Amino acid sequence: MKSEKNARWIAGLTVCIAVLVSPVLAANESGTQSGARKPNIVLVLMDNFGWGEVGVYGGGVMRGAPTPNIDGIAAQGMRLTNFNVEAECTPSRSALLTGRYGIRTRQRENSPPRGVWYGITKWEITLAELLEKQGYVSGIFGKWHLGDTQGRFPTDQGFDEWIGLPRSSDRAFWPDSNSFQPDAHPDIRFAHVMSGRKGEEPKELEVFDRAKRTVMDREITDNTLDFIERQATAAQPFFAFVTYTQTHEPVDPHPDFYGSTGHGSFADVLAQTDTYVGELLSKLDTLGLVEDTIFIFTSDNGREGVPRSFGFTGPWRSGMFSPYEGSLRVPFIIRWPGKIPAQRVSNEMVHQLDVFPTIAQFVGADMPTDRVLDGVDQSGFLMGKTESSARESLVIYIGNTLFGAKWRDWKILLKEMDSDTYAVKDIAYPSIYNLIVDPKEEVPELNYLNDTWVDFPLYQVIEDHEASLADDPQLPVGD
Repeated sequence: MKSEKNARWIAGLTVCIAVLVSPVLAANESGTQSGARKPNIVLVLMDNFGWGEVGVYGGGVMRGAPTPNIDGIAAQGMRLTNFNVEAECTPSRSALLTGRYGIRTRQRENSPPRGVWYGITKWEITLAELLEKQGYVSGIFGKWHLGDTQGRFPTDQGFDEWIGLPRSSDRAFWPDSNSFQPDAHPDIRFAHVMSGRKGEEPKELEVFDRAKRTVMDREITDNTLDFIERQATAAQPFFAFVTYTQTHEPVDPHPDFYGSTGHGSFADVLAQTDTYVGELLSKLDTLGLVEDTIFIFTSDNGREGVPRSFGFTGPWRSGMFSPYEGSLRVPFIIRWPGKIPAQRVSNEMVHQLDVFPTIAQFVGADMPTDRVLDGVDQSGFLMGKTESSARESLVIYIGNTLFGAKWRDWKILLKEMDSDTYAVKDIAYPSIYNLIVDPKEEVPELNYLNDTWVDFPLYQVIEDHEASLADDPQLPVGD
């Protein structure tokens, strides 16, 4: 009798333990723990920074400046060699923050280049707005480049605070130009560093000239460190979007780094960037936040199209504004100790569009259902549950023009572009490249006719994308 009671008691206890443990195990499968604080997110985004700049991508010492801190992220996490972006700054940043191609979010046929479609529209849902509903505090420190009119600054799109630049770094040339003519157009004026908080109108601070340019990334780092320290003891998780302004032209190192490498300004900035990233990593370590923080290092585009910028895209052809791999492939390194396996490298295709749904999965957020999303959830892939990416295709735009698509290791280009002059070439028959056999995109498919079967899946990617534009409830855009 006693043994039966004991057996029933043990059975009941086993059920209770199972009930308590099961949700925790299930939560661990998706990367979060029931009742635990959601992971912090630090996303470092470089500006026009090529695939081959840092050590783990073949750069570093070869580029005149070792990058031990950035390389260390890869040693502790995962490095992607086939991470793709859009070909220009604004659609790239838009895609990263919304999970939607730039053609959906701001670019329209026949719209003026400086019109209302510059940046993103107010009804887009940004990563910061997604995280806001999960209790996050979000700060952006650096370049925005997604809208600079009332109601379209970062603090209008989910960010709680911002200090940085509304537009592009090339405006730093203007105040120091001896040919600058402010009366040439009513909208021409010097760029200013800006600062704002949610619910307040952003304020203009210092003029962004070449002197300010040299210290901008130092200030971005300092503001990020302050933000992390303030949020470390708070009850809310944080999202720090660190959008460095280098290595966009003009490439001007901080005075502390000027001449430090002996290899010119670009190498000096590379050394500077690695130091600043190291400070962010050290701050997380000092505050005991390493295991609770997803840390990402990536770029918005490949190297500058300006030859004198001396950017490096590794083995890939051309640079930004082009449809070639030197424009579309950039570094992507992610670390989340205990969740993302260390020292993992993959050449599986991933797109910056995938960051939005993947982070949504990591933090347990619901995805928007009132619009077409182009990103796919890569959480299982990044966490090592599968060796395969959830993506096998993407489309390629330059401005409003569809240039082609990628499917697995193949690429189709409907137009070609001169890598030196950026002149667009209409071609009678599309070029098709195998990016494993021909990574520099030198030999189009006409030279290996036995593979013309690949026309079918490549054209299908384009047709499916065009159909999705027609079916997007956000298009055509209303008032």
